Amino acid sequence: MKRHRTITAFSRTLTLASTRAFCTSSSTSNFALKNVTKSNFDAALAELRSHVRDADFVSIDLEMTGITSAPWRELFEFDRFDVRYLKVKDSAEKFAAVQFGVCPFRHNFYVFPRQELLANGPSYEFLCQTTSMGFLAQYQFDFNVCIYEGVSYLSRGQEDEARRRLNVVYEDDLSGSASKFKEIGDKPLARMSDILFAARLKNRIREWRDGLLWVKNGGSDSQGMSNDSTEQFQTIFFKMRPALKLNGFTSHQLSGFYRVEFIVACITCMERVTEKHFKDLAYIRVTGEISCQQLIVYTESKDDRDLLMKEVKNCLRAEAERKIKAAVGFRHVIDLLSSEKKLIVGHNCFLDIAHIYSKFLSPLPSTAEEYVASLHDYFPSIVDTKIILNANNIFQYMMKKSSTSLSKAFAVLCPQIASGVKSSGLADKPCVKVEVQVDDMRSSNWNSGAKHEAGYDAFMTGCVFAQACTHLGIDFNLQSAPANLVQEEKLQKHINLLYLSWTNGDIVDLRTGRRTAESSTSNLLKIRYPEIVYSKIALVWGFPSKLKAREIRECISKVFGLTSVTSVYYLDETAVFVQFSRAELVSGFLELKATLERNNDPISVLHPLSKILEGGRTCAASYEVYKEICSSPISKVLFADQAEAVGIKWKTKLHPKVEAEIQGEENLPSENRVESSADPPSKIGIQKMNTGMYVPSGGLFPSDRLIDSMYPVQAQAYL
Repeated sequence: MKRHRTITAFSRTLTLASTRAFCTSSSTSNFALKNVTKSNFDAALAELRSHVRDADFVSIDLEMTGITSAPWRELFEFDRFDVRYLKVKDSAEKFAAVQFGVCPFRHNFYVFPRQELLANGPSYEFLCQTTSMGFLAQYQFDFNVCIYEGVSYLSRGQEDEARRRLNVVYEDDLSGSASKFKEIGDKPLARMSDILFAARLKNRIREWRDGLLWVKNGGSDSQGMSNDSTEQFQTIFFKMRPALKLNGFTSHQLSGFYRVEFIVACITCMERVTEKHFKDLAYIRVTGEISCQQLIVYTESKDDRDLLMKEVKNCLRAEAERKIKAAVGFRHVIDLLSSEKKLIVGHNCFLDIAHIYSKFLSPLPSTAEEYVASLHDYFPSIVDTKIILNANNIFQYMMKKSSTSLSKAFAVLCPQIASGVKSSGLADKPCVKVEVQVDDMRSSNWNSGAKHEAGYDAFMTGCVFAQACTHLGIDFNLQSAPANLVQEEKLQKHINLLYLSWTNGDIVDLRTGRRTAESSTSNLLKIRYPEIVYSKIALVWGFPSKLKAREIRECISKVFGLTSVTSVYYLDETAVFVQFSRAELVSGFLELKATLERNNDPISVLHPLSKILEGGRTCAASYEVYKEICSSPISKVLFADQAEAVGIKWKTKLHPKVEAEIQGEENLPSENRVESSADPPSKIGIQKMNTGMYVPSGGLFPSDRLIDSMYPVQAQAYL
């Protein structure tokens, strides 16, 4: 008899529960996917904590404002493993995550990088890609909710910096609150109006203090400030002590930029007055949510004054710490997932994880090896459902070897949830029944109709993973609650393997940082493209825009032989990769290009490569320079502009040894120079002719005895 395992997706959870009676429905239950914003975040976080602790695994999904900051930053077939990581790093750093779905948390978190702490550096900046924003809009993403109500956050690094600043501020006595303006505060007032205002302020303080003493000694409270001062100078009680509150000053007067010197001078003036002339007065500056209060508080004694300052200091520090904790915001969710060490499940999720690391944990390291080593400390167990689907023949058969996209996998593996109708297609196969509960509503057949919302995509990912587990032979009925799936032997070979690039089949092992290639994908690529060998690749950019890949190949082949170039890849309209048949031809090409550019004589103009060099803007280098350019945080639309923006001034990047040899030869007197025709074979296996032509060290252009050479006499000497 067929057995059903039941998974319950509670209002904010997807948890494994005991087996329940199987019930079906002919209709889909539709109830709204609840959204989490800053208004209900605290309550949602509190509920999430208990659900995560009871969960067997947690699936996630993110929605971002873009993927690639420039066309050439797309992931290409010829991108090396370390270059692919740099491109993912660039994407995670430049774009914002605006929606975060967590399952067991059955909600969408709207996330927005709002500036919650005023002293926390410059405002956040992020890129938006029109295709990504259009995609979000197509699926009814609510941009107003995201911007106005999205939950903000601080990364761990930002929180540490905020706390460091807090410690610096509160190490000093509050009476020195203007010390950060000390340099300009010590400057004398220059304008007559400012001098008069400062003098008036001192007189009012004295007048108010004398009035307090008059009342204290039994006088009438009518003695005190004149009526024209009561609006701006108001007596209140602050921590059970009488205080003078300054009212009626405009925001420009108190904190405006162009009045800052005057305000600091006034603050300094009040502090000096209270310190020098009134030992029983204390100057207090209290910063509220939207305003700043300046108070002069009367104290009974020096001990009372010290106690007041300590109380104020402790209150302000506690308030500052509360603001920092509140500003941490959504990162509390990430900290929860990290501390619980649950199995994290995603679908093709390398970029999602990179966003999590960059936004909430720390700046992304410069290399993939450093990144995976650090990531493992925060999330020791991650599984990619795309890895599972592509690694198992059963799933490939079920998917009919078609796309393993999340929506396709969900439709095939979870048809009852996807369509709301019981399917007979999987009747003879094990399955997990998913029961969804949102608040008080519960259903076995649930579809929010919210595909491509992060919350629902996380839910689909969790469902796909649960069904995949049963097909791998994992019986949830035999598991403890919560189950320790990380130790499940049948999952071990899939855990901590993520696609760095699905198109190229690059898989990164998060346990070692090493790259592996998926055999099925690699075979498909070998059919489409020749084997890519990075030491055989030259990067060429800035060539005339009219040139096509075929023409570039023909120009180079005329010099190095018909079979010297195996392929030409377009990076964008301004740059190509040229893959040679042998690694030594790369150095030969670069040396020849540099020689032609140095000579710049009539012969060079007639050279076959002159078509590529036309315009004088063509640059070339080895593959390593491509990595260097990709590592830059700059992103120009065109690669040629990018290379210029990162500071590349040269036209040809030669090996340092070759550059030194050329430089040394140019510095020799002409009578001591050895003719090129007598030069010994180059160490790289290329022989140079005195005409500037290059041929392989074997001496022949393979299959090219009839090459269209500009130098037939010299060419015949090598045939």
